[in-house]
Amino acid sequence: MANLKLTDVGKTYGGTVEVLKNIDLDIRQGELVVFVGPSGCGKSTLLRMIAGLEKISSGTLEIDGQKVNDVPPAQRGIAMVFQSYALYPHMTVRDNMSFALKIAKKSKTEIDDAVANAARMLQLEPYLDRLPKALSGGQRQRVAIGRSIVRDPKVYLFDEPLSNLDAALRVATRIEIAQLKEKMPDSTMIYVTHDQIEAMTLASRIVVLANKGIAQVGTPLELYQTPNSEFVAQFIGSPAMNLLPGEIVETGAETVVKMEGGGTAASSVATEAGDQGKRVNVGVRPEDFEETDGDYIYEGKVDITEALGEVTLLYFETGSDQPVIGKLPGVHAELRGRSVKLSAAPQNVHLFHEGRSMLYR
Repeated sequence: MANLKLTDVGKTYGGTVEVLKNIDLDIRQGELVVFVGPSGCGKSTLLRMIAGLEKISSGTLEIDGQKVNDVPPAQRGIAMVFQSYALYPHMTVRDNMSFALKIAKKSKTEIDDAVANAARMLQLEPYLDRLPKALSGGQRQRVAIGRSIVRDPKVYLFDEPLSNLDAALRVATRIEIAQLKEKMPDSTMIYVTHDQIEAMTLASRIVVLANKGIAQVGTPLELYQTPNSEFVAQFIGSPAMNLLPGEIVETGAETVVKMEGGGTAASSVATEAGDQGKRVNVGVRPEDFEETDGDYIYEGKVDITEALGEVTLLYFETGSDQPVIGKLPGVHAELRGRSVKLSAAPQNVHLFHEGRSMLYR
């Protein structure tokens, strides 16, 4: 298995259309790193550059210390699982999984052992003699993963492998991928997805891509608890973090912000005397809001409620494109149409420079 290092990597098309720039990233052996970001941010392009399917325009890619910019895909020691299963419809599961090894002229014993091992890991043993048309979508994706495993690559690349599955199959297959990683602790995997749940539950670290580069890299909880920008704060977590304008009125180990709507926010983010009077955006995740009769951060009329059983989502009408959202435990359908005050614990109140991405720390 392998370490990967990307240094100042960039991608342009036609010499003028810049897609990615200044990508610096170290991926350690045994990590499962997930690339996330909005549509068109370049996450699949970056994955294809690592695979060798897209040419690197600038910078260097190293695998185990060897520069591989000009190394053909087949010689990089990489296996890729695509969004579409790309199985040969006329071949059985066994033949699909063994095809690459036969092309590589491996011995029958090596091929049989590799297929048997992969089938056992992926629970495909009962289906080895079936054609793909006789399999469910989740089983077909497992075959595609198995086809990669038998090659014993240095690095596994997954390009949105679950996006073609329905919700129930996505959950089941996501769990299977997590279990597979547990069985292969030394395997290095890079996974592209637009699904936050996949990213948060599978990743050792998450790479958030935006504006042609990397917005932040960290563990799932680091990105959730200490986002370094408003973009990351709102991209990680569903529903997105609320951002409410205010002005710092007290500084120190605990900062007090006077909210534009009349409330007050206390934050455990430390500020200095020179920060008093500065405009900030107060960030509070919907699940960190609590209903209160006392001091509040936000007060508004509940426009819509969504009762999901374990939680209720409260949507407050703000007059803008982005509503304020609260997420309270239990069922609270009776709050619709009522004025509600919301507060949050200081450790759950984030402060951002208004109009800038820098996080107060």
